[in-house]
Amino acid sequence: MFAALVAGALSFTAVSAVAQDKVITHAQGETTLSGVPAKVLTQDWAVYDDLQALGVAVAGAPASNAPSYITGVPADLLQLGSLFEPDFEGIAASESDVYFVAGRSAKALETAKDILPTIDLSVNNGSIIEGVKNNLTILGEIFDKQDKAAELDAALDAKVAEVKAAAEGKGTALVLVTNAGKLGVYGPDSRVSWVYNEIGMPSALASVKDGDHGGDAVTFEFLLEVNADWVFVVDRDAGTGESTGAAAALLDNELFNQTTAAKEGHIVYLDPQAAYISMHGYQGVMLLLDQVLAGLNG
Repeated sequence: MFAALVAGALSFTAVSAVAQDKVITHAQGETTLSGVPAKVLTQDWAVYDDLQALGVAVAGAPASNAPSYITGVPADLLQLGSLFEPDFEGIAASESDVYFVAGRSAKALETAKDILPTIDLSVNNGSIIEGVKNNLTILGEIFDKQDKAAELDAALDAKVAEVKAAAEGKGTALVLVTNAGKLGVYGPDSRVSWVYNEIGMPSALASVKDGDHGGDAVTFEFLLEVNADWVFVVDRDAGTGESTGAAAALLDNELFNQTTAAKEGHIVYLDPQAAYISMHGYQGVMLLLDQVLAGLNG
């Protein structure tokens, strides 16, 4: 009788453990997790941003390029290599429960998945807001934070609606990226595509070929010819930590100062790390939306 009870208890425990397994669908397939992960690693600052917003502790993150808007990063955080090149030995030694990659680190999944459960939370630049919301929903499911994820999703929707209303009738826009003294334009498939796609500001350019980091190359003469009503600036040099104030210095130019945006004070400098490094993090996108809103209402 005792043996039967023990066997039954063990059987129930096994069934309960199986019942706790979650199959997570993500950008590169499916990953099975056993229970709620306790030790969490991420190779992407946008995912760190999301996890922090949800109240999930993170044990390890990239060793560099931490956005300054993300506060309270633990001093003893495991350093997992660069944004592009993970420290797989360190990841394996950490004995963690889950590892998140995205964007720059997405290729790491092929190696990492043989070490620990790995999930790709890459976001399509053509639909950033939906991508951020989807990631929050996925993370909410993984960490049993569904209510908090829904709260953040609703706040993001409300903020987008507020900025969209403020942008109505304000004219055309360009998202300008400065990079080592060069000028480029970001379009509807870029890191800040939501200016056009979700906020609804029409692009001053009919067609933009989005480059990897420098945008579609333009000149000051071209910017004057296009003459956008609003210019939103991403200073890549500041975003990567190479220098500060480079964009403002570059744009203090005789030709650019003749544009409508310059003369009307319609130039908005976006947080460079939120716009260039994390790009798809909830807190970063909310910060950028607030900056655009302040500019439009200023």
